[in-house]
Amino acid sequence: MSRIAKRFAALKAENRAALVTFIMAGDPDRAACQEVLNGLPAAGADVIELGMPFTDPMADGLAIQLAGSRALAAGGSLKATLAMVAEFRQTDRDTPIILMGYYNPIYAWGPEAFAGDAALAGVDGLIIVDLPPEEAGELVPHLRAAAIDFIVLTTPTSDDARLPVVLANASGFVYYVSIAGVTGTGSATQAAIEAAMTRIRRHTDLPVCVGFGIKTPEQAAHIARTAEGAVVGSAIVAVLASRGPAAALTLVGTLAAGVRGARK
Repeated sequence: MSRIAKRFAALKAENRAALVTFIMAGDPDRAACQEVLNGLPAAGADVIELGMPFTDPMADGLAIQLAGSRALAAGGSLKATLAMVAEFRQTDRDTPIILMGYYNPIYAWGPEAFAGDAALAGVDGLIIVDLPPEEAGELVPHLRAAAIDFIVLTTPTSDDARLPVVLANASGFVYYVSIAGVTGTGSATQAAIEAAMTRIRRHTDLPVCVGFGIKTPEQAAHIARTAEGAVVGSAIVAVLASRGPAAALTLVGTLAAGVRGARK
């Protein structure tokens, strides 16, 4: 059983959702980011998404765009991202890490070679924002061979006709993008999210995590009552940029408290 599957099975037994946190690898620099990455599990993160810095982050809002720019300016790269995961794995063998980003750097690396190198570093899953299901065949078999989950994105426009296509290669969990827009902007209503959960669950038994627009413990708790996970990224990235690693980890602690108390 993969780390992702083990984590969601354990959380299901506890009757609670996961707090899934996102930071950009190398933001604002390697040392500060490694400090945050290493501290996330103790702060309350159940699953970690680590952004792969890229020059053209078309699905990201301003906070994450700026994070990627800071990371690149500080020498961030895909190679450095894997090195950060490998360092994290020296002290944490249990917390799932998912790399999130765009396909171009992986294509340049070589999909088969990248899958093998990512597995050696300790990566558990991959979210590729701009790789449509129809093109995923050039990457997914290599991920499967390396025991890395391919986590797909679904959106409010993914209807019952489209979902089987989107979910065909899915493993690990499903990431529901709750708004039609970029990261860190508005948030969806609870009713809309519940309707989406019902629709998605007609097509998969995988856990469903909801992201885009979650900023507060209260918002995270609302999501955690319905979904298997609440994903928070832009809020953490913004606090890290303005107030530093300690403040970012403190925010994660408050978000974790919201998620863990949601179903009580």
